[in-house]
Parts: sequence; structure tokens; C-alpha cells
Amino acid sequence: MEKINIAIDGPAGAGKSTIARLVANELGFVYVDTGAMYRAVTWSILQANLRPEQEEEVISVAQRLHIRLVPGEEGQQVFVDGQDVTAEIRSAAVTGNVSRTSQIAEVRRILTEKQKQLAADKGVVMDGRDIGSHVLPDAELKIFLTASVRVRAERRYKEIQDSRPEVTLEQLEQEIASRDKMDEQRETSPLVQAADAILLDTTEMTITEVVERILELCRSKVGGGK
Repeated sequence: MEKINIAIDGPAGAGKSTIARLVANELGFVYVDTGAMYRAVTWSILQANLRPEQEEEVISVAQRLHIRLVPGEEGQQVFVDGQDVTAEIRSAAVTGNVSRTSQIAEVRRILTEKQKQLAADKGVVMDGRDIGSHVLPDAELKIFLTASVRVRAERRYKEIQDSRPEVTLEQLEQEIASRDKMDEQRETSPLVQAADAILLDTTEMTITEVVERILELCRSKVGGGK
């Protein structure tokens, strides 16, 4: 298939990372998890005993970090300055602070430049919250992936039962609803469906069905099959 860039946006827990990775694998494209990049910055500032409110210090950390995304057998591995932090960036502490870190305009600018560079040669599937509207406005295919808050909470609950057994489904539902509100209301690059993005509500869809639908849309965009 001809190389194109695919932007997949949507709220927390919509399954963007899983879907984007599977689509990239099917097409032989590069998967870029932008959320992991913001989590990497957040993990780094917490390691330095900083808070998102300390904006100047946070920006300084973001500027000097070297973030590397590497495909792995069990998903994408994330390295910060050579250290594998794939598991660490999914901690409750990082989850609780990443939205505030991502609200810092200069941090978003720094990471957006890194993301644009990764997509310069085409053949990229990138997921996040402002990819189609801001990071890759010229992407050939834009998808806005969503699902009901309840279903997103149930999906996340299944994912984290082993790592966060103390968290209830109701807590997750509240966390996701709060994250939606913060992402939609932030001043810099808020969560929004790009005007030319295709809305996919996955509340009643399986992962396989979503992947197949996106692959169909890819084929229609380039006028041929895989």
C-alpha cells in the first residue's frame, strides 16, 4: 500500500493505542504513541521531584529529554535517555499528572515538533488527542475514535486489574470523565474532532471490527488493497 499518514484521535480509554498499533502492523507502517511521549515527560518530572505547576522547570526537562519509541513483541517500548520506562509511565502517579503536564503550551510545542519529524517520511499511524487537528493536519486519513464513558472505564478496568487492584470501576469512570473535561477545555490544542475526521463510535464494536473498518477506509483513500 502507498504510504500515507493516519491520525487517530479520541478521548481517554477509547482504545486508540491498541487500534493504532494493530493498524500499523497490518499496513507495515510505523506506530507513534504520542500519549506515551507525554507520559515520558510526566514520569521524568516526577523523578526530579517536580510538579506540573512548576512550568519553567518542566519545560526545561522536556527540552533535554531524548524519547525513543521502539516496536516490541508486546507493544511499543518507551525509552527515556536510554532507560526503558514502558511500565513506569503507566503508573497511577503518572496517570494522575499527565493531563496537567500536557496542558503546558511549550511542552506541547516541543513534543509536536518531535512528532512532526517522525511523520515527515509518511507511513505513520499516530494517535493522541490533537493529531488530526494540530500535529498532522495534512494526514491523508483522520479518525476520531470514541465510546461511552462507561464502556471506556470497563475496558480500562480490565487492563489494569493486575497493576492497580485497589481501583474500582466507579473510580475509573470518574477519572475518565474528569480527563475528558480537562482535555476538552485546555487552551492549547484541546481535544476536538477535526472537521475532516471520520467519527467511529466503538461502544458496540470489537477491536477486530474497528481495525477492519479503518483498513477499509485506508484502501478507499489510496484506491487499492494491501
